[in-house]
Amino acid sequence: MPAPRASDLVLTRLGVRFGGRLWPCTLGRGGVSTDKREGDGATPAGVHRITGMLYRPDRIAPPTHWAVPIGPSDLWSDDPRHEDYNLMVRAPYAWSHERLRRADRLYDLVLLTDWNWPRAERGRGSAIFLHRWRRAGYPTEGCIGFRPDHLQRIAAAITPETRLIVPDNLA
Repeated sequence: MPAPRASDLVLTRLGVRFGGRLWPCTLGRGGVSTDKREGDGATPAGVHRITGMLYRPDRIAPPTHWAVPIGPSDLWSDDPRHEDYNLMVRAPYAWSHERLRRADRLYDLVLLTDWNWPRAERGRGSAIFLHRWRRAGYPTEGCIGFRPDHLQRIAAAITPETRLIVPDNLA
């Protein structure tokens, strides 16, 4: 694993180290995995680039100029049988997917990673996002969750060089 840079988000046992501080977070219910699979609830070990940022324009202001609004028909394909697996798609969409414009506030702000993207290997797991947590200590489905105000501050401070580093010694 490469040495972390100052601009990186580095997962530790106590939270994510970024910008000179430690940010509490929640991980997938399956813990950290070196062998991520669809539906295992694990957060994949590795070095992941931040490839995009989505936000709900009806709920929050964009934290950066490059954030993209989430529209009512925006979905994420999580069906390994379909060619759109692990890609953002639009409704109507007949295959298995996750709605990005949710009734709850989990996806009001989403940082996208390059986990199993852009050429998804079927069954290796779809999107790993950085998003709002439900509450402290409540696991995700494999993503990394943060307190909403912390996520906003992180999102405003990341750069195109920022990576998420999930050490395999946490697995």
